[in-house]
Amino acid sequence: MSVLPIRLYPDPVLRVQCAPVEEFGPDLVRLVADMIETMHEAPGVGLAAPQVGVELRIAVVDATAGMDPDAVRVLVNPRVVDSAGVDGDTEGCLSIPDFTEKVTRPATVRVAAMDLEGVPFEIDAGELEARAIQHELDHLDGVLFVDRLRGLRRRRARSFLRRLRAGEAVHAGGGL
Repeated sequence: MSVLPIRLYPDPVLRVQCAPVEEFGPDLVRLVADMIETMHEAPGVGLAAPQVGVELRIAVVDATAGMDPDAVRVLVNPRVVDSAGVDGDTEGCLSIPDFTEKVTRPATVRVAAMDLEGVPFEIDAGELEARAIQHELDHLDGVLFVDRLRGLRRRRARSFLRRLRAGEAVHAGGGL
């Protein structure tokens, strides 16, 4: 396993609509292991394949941030099949360091995905895990959490991203 470089905004790969995984095998297993190691090293609670430059529908999520090895979720070709409730909480992103903002999302989700062998499964998630899953699935569609902001929060994010694109050092606060 190895830690992969995390792509930072404005890298164009972060805006790609990722392709479904069609080949299951040792290359996929190796990529996912590297993604998990990268997520934990960062540290983060989720990582999507485009964040490491891979344009495939793969995400890993660990709401315990590495504290419980059994809590890691590997989601291949995931999609939300149901959601309920409303929750607003602060999010950050490994690809947009030093910027956090409150984002409103469904409070719970049911996700259909495949495992590393291509076997379909469904999971129900709530709280931080639901938020992290939704955040990572957005990445698979080229959507960043800042795209979900409205009003003053959106203006603040646009200003931050503009300065980031210009190469200015910006610090707006901690992470998730």
